[in-house]
Amino acid sequence: MHAHHTDLADKKSEILHYLDHLGHILPGQATIREFVHHNTIHGFQHLPFEVAVKEVEALTGIHGYLSDDRNRALYQKGAITDEDLAAAIAHHKELKAEEHVMKTDQLSISRNDIYQVALRYDLQSISASNLNWQIEEFDVLNKIQPDVPGSVREVLLETAQNEKHYAALLWDHILDRMEIDKIPLHPENMVDLSEEQARVWLDRIRAELSDNTNLMVHQKMRIEAQEKLNEMLDQIGVRLTMRDFVKALTGVDILFSVRAQLIRICASALDEGISAWRLPDCSDTGLYKAWKNVVNYDANPFLHDLPDWQRVISEAPDDPVDCIISQLKYMEIPEVRWEGYLRLVALELPGWSGMINWRQNHSNYIAESGPTQVHLADYLAIRLILDRLWLSQACEENWNIDAKLGTFKYYFHKYLSEFMVRKLFYQGDLPEYLTNLVKYLFLHSGSERYEQSEWQELADLIWTWQFSSMADNSIVYTPFNSGWRLFRLCQHLGIKTSQIKNIQKNDFLNMLKVINEFTADKRGSVWLYAYEYHYRENFYHAIHANLNRGRWAKRDQRPQAQIMTCMDDREESLRRHLEEINPAIETIGAAGFFGIPMNYRGIDDINRKKQCPLPVTPTNEVIEEPREGTEQLVAAHNKGYTLFRKLAYLFNQSLRRSLLFSHAVIDALAPIAFFGLLGKVFSPRYVLAVNSRLRQVIEKPVPTRLNFIAPQSDVAATPENPRIGFTDNEQADRLALFLRTTGLTYGFAPIVCLFGHGSTNQNNPHGFAYNCGACSGKRGGPNARLFAAMINRPVIRKLLAQRGIHVPEDTWFVGAEHDTCSDEYFWFDLEDIPENALPAFESVRKYLEMARQASAQERCRRFVSADHPRVPSNGYAHVQERANDFSQAFPEFNHATIAGAIIGRRSVSQGVFLDRRVFLISYDATQDLDGKLLEGLLLAVGPVGAGINLEYYFSTVNNDYFGSGTKVTHNITGMFGVMEGTSSDLRTGLTKQMVEIHEPVRLQVLVEAKTEILGQIYERQAAIQELVGGGWILLGAIDPDTGEISYFERNVGFVPWKSKERSVPVFDSSNAYYQDMSEPLPPVLVRQPEMTGA
Repeated sequence: MHAHHTDLADKKSEILHYLDHLGHILPGQATIREFVHHNTIHGFQHLPFEVAVKEVEALTGIHGYLSDDRNRALYQKGAITDEDLAAAIAHHKELKAEEHVMKTDQLSISRNDIYQVALRYDLQSISASNLNWQIEEFDVLNKIQPDVPGSVREVLLETAQNEKHYAALLWDHILDRMEIDKIPLHPENMVDLSEEQARVWLDRIRAELSDNTNLMVHQKMRIEAQEKLNEMLDQIGVRLTMRDFVKALTGVDILFSVRAQLIRICASALDEGISAWRLPDCSDTGLYKAWKNVVNYDANPFLHDLPDWQRVISEAPDDPVDCIISQLKYMEIPEVRWEGYLRLVALELPGWSGMINWRQNHSNYIAESGPTQVHLADYLAIRLILDRLWLSQACEENWNIDAKLGTFKYYFHKYLSEFMVRKLFYQGDLPEYLTNLVKYLFLHSGSERYEQSEWQELADLIWTWQFSSMADNSIVYTPFNSGWRLFRLCQHLGIKTSQIKNIQKNDFLNMLKVINEFTADKRGSVWLYAYEYHYRENFYHAIHANLNRGRWAKRDQRPQAQIMTCMDDREESLRRHLEEINPAIETIGAAGFFGIPMNYRGIDDINRKKQCPLPVTPTNEVIEEPREGTEQLVAAHNKGYTLFRKLAYLFNQSLRRSLLFSHAVIDALAPIAFFGLLGKVFSPRYVLAVNSRLRQVIEKPVPTRLNFIAPQSDVAATPENPRIGFTDNEQADRLALFLRTTGLTYGFAPIVCLFGHGSTNQNNPHGFAYNCGACSGKRGGPNARLFAAMINRPVIRKLLAQRGIHVPEDTWFVGAEHDTCSDEYFWFDLEDIPENALPAFESVRKYLEMARQASAQERCRRFVSADHPRVPSNGYAHVQERANDFSQAFPEFNHATIAGAIIGRRSVSQGVFLDRRVFLISYDATQDLDGKLLEGLLLAVGPVGAGINLEYYFSTVNNDYFGSGTKVTHNITGMFGVMEGTSSDLRTGLTKQMVEIHEPVRLQVLVEAKTEILGQIYERQAAIQELVGGGWILLGAIDPDTGEISYFERNVGFVPWKSKERSVPVFDSSNAYYQDMSEPLPPVLVRQPEMTGA
């Protein structure tokens, strides 16, 4: 007995370890209210990028690069050039591009020649029916391929009589050398044969196959069937689940039934405000036990037709881990495959599995509807029980056997013919005459237990068919596979008629080998490098040409003002236009939490919010409070706020749930709702203004301040024992570190404005994805407000002076928030600005108003409906309308087109048009000789920038799987996620609309620092090694003294950047460059005022 308990405990420990490891593979996306960008395949980030993409494809079948067609479209429009492709192929040393495939006096073909053709043109095989159609419709065997370039076409016709002569000669030579049967090429012979014709023809093939062996066809079929069966059974728990096995042999996918019920259970437990009834007792007993307690009383009879469902559920252990073990044992999954099996099951619905896992790992997450106990073990226990029930039904109906691995093995080893027929039939590759025979047999006998001779005969027939040249998956050389690929390749290589006869079978085989080895993932890697190389060269050339042009390498004169924004790429245009309007203003960029991690609770917030990067755990809390003397306003505000919430709950929830009054009240309110809808459609700004005004009347605004000052204490704040507010020393330490990191330690302007950012848009489930990533998907205004409030305190300035940072008495900091969708500014604590600082502030405010209109006008060039406004104010009006339009699918493009990051002084990039595609992070290497500040900066902003860029990359290359698809079909689920319809997986990643204009490249990070310093940081920090050494981001360095640029080559180190000299265009203004342009624009220079010496 003791040994049994010990064994069970060991197994439970193993299962828990497996489930813990699953967290690295499942999507890590939070609820839509906590959306933070992250690497979509974060669980594979410990691997090099290319290896990780390949591993993910092997596990899930999802390709991690743009398709060849999309890459070729980029090539056609010039986003990738011949030079880029040549550089990419040369970079991939493993391709051995210079090796010759064949070489004679008349003809020389290298691997590079074939790679170039395979990248630009489709060399994949086609089906027999496709080739037949091409012959009948386009007469392809008598013409040169239409996509052969004109220059190559001229070469081909130099020694040919005409196109027909060339094409026919080439085709006949390929078939002759490759010993391919020519008979099926005639269209009348390529259509589906009748059953009688097929039998006669296949009998001939069968006889040929039996000439050189003593084994009969049936024995050969059984041998192959046995091998394929063993292979499939061995893959259960490795690449296949029991569901996959049954689906492959019956066409029945139990996931359709299981998913619908699983979603009901999970959505009810996780709901945050939509459902009227939630799963009872889930917060006390956990998801699995709560489900077991109520399943027998469920009014939905979805289980009632399943065999023994009550017995199976009642006999299932009460502990979810024990249940997992019992179900795996019942299905007879070998213990060595348990981990793999659970991984495969979880990945069949990765969205739901990932959400359950996220909630489990974020036990401190405060849901709107209260706490809920959910664990991945609960979810998988329920899932395995449901799988067992539906698998049992499928197996009972089809074969009258139990859904166990051993039973499958016994049954199909006995009935191998049935296995062969079912497998090939449900693959969908059989021609019509064989498909009809299989369907008849299914109806007539059902399984090989009955009419065994008919199953065996049909299995022999299908097996023999595989050897015909008409089989799409034929194991012999065929016209539409080998022949077609060589036919196209030779034409694109420019092989003349005089050279064709020199190509022997071995040469053709070598060509095919190179094509086959140049797989989709290798082609994708080459295309990606070429795409990135194209951007990198333009980027580096512009930065190199800007050397000694940009302002603020040093603050030799005091700026009129300093504007500090988030590093966000959307702020790049605002900063650029502001500097063009007034060159005396300096702009600075930093992570949008401004170096102050905190938990924040606004005046109307019930729960606190995390305002810092995701990996950071705050130890201090800041509370927004009413200002003194506002007691009456506070009372009116609270009363109105409570009323507003009750009205909102009444209209959005109660009315639709009321059994007696819902129809009557909804019908009565329909006219009001109709006119409201008309207003939203035709005048969204007006309706929003009216609603906002109405809310202010009901819910009186209250002047507030931040409660952030804590008494001095020697006890350090911790996540377990957080502190309300910050002590003076904590404030000074955080401010000093941040100012040193950004290089703002001297030359303070009279007015310093700090802008956090957020985004206001309507009817957008992914609205939090548009906010500040450095604030965990929240709006960054509170952090900017807090920073300003801290540094304006005289006691803090004294402490900063003790730390070597002297802030002048006439300098005043102002906190604000920039709405990146509407381009509005929201200012904080303006009543605290000293009277003598007001003129300077109002002057800066005027320039900021002009800059936001110019930035809005630039943003409009990417919006089709904006029609390139000529006046900045019109552009500003357009983005305001988009922000208020509830039907707008593209309120803003967020981080779409993000491609780079610059960490350094503003002088590196100031004067360069970067097209809102680059993160701009301020850092002064001349104040950080040992690189310690840079090390902390890279550790803070590296994961943020990489997470944003990689989520956009993967959501773009395969939006159906890595992304969440189009938002048109999305339904909000429980206020925590989105689904397509009512029974899909939870959709993770970004919507199609968010990535529609994105160019999927990895982040080019250019750091103004010595390569020696960066090398030392790389050696010390494993996180940097993972991102840079693994190729998840691409690192470059610009020397702060010489301006020389280097780039990091994996397994080599920093390599000096060398490129052909090219002139970079100079424009009088940003508007002069982008006006009337809609596509992404390469970096150029913007003319600088005379004061800079440009």
